[in-house]
Amino acid sequence: MAQKTITVHNQAGIHCRPSSEILKAAEEYPDVELKVTSSRGDAELNSILALLALGLQCGDSVTIHASGPNEEAVCDKIAGMFAYEFDFPPR
Repeated sequence: MAQKTITVHNQAGIHCRPSSEILKAAEEYPDVELKVTSSRGDAELNSILALLALGLQCGDSVTIHASGPNEEAVCDKIAGMFAYEFDFPPR
């Protein structure tokens, strides 16, 4: 099992749009079991509602767990998405 801990950088947290993009990326790896854990709880990365229910905010620390083929690479990719800033800067 691979795991990586990162900090959420998106100013608005992991809301609908980031959740959707993260789950789309996770769907590319049907043979890999993906899970996210944080101080707010944990969720399998196969349900947008489970991910949204965590209420992840900017600055929260999350750990991505991956188990399956190419787990290290998949874990790095998904962790990078949690660290990515999806929102546009304010004007």
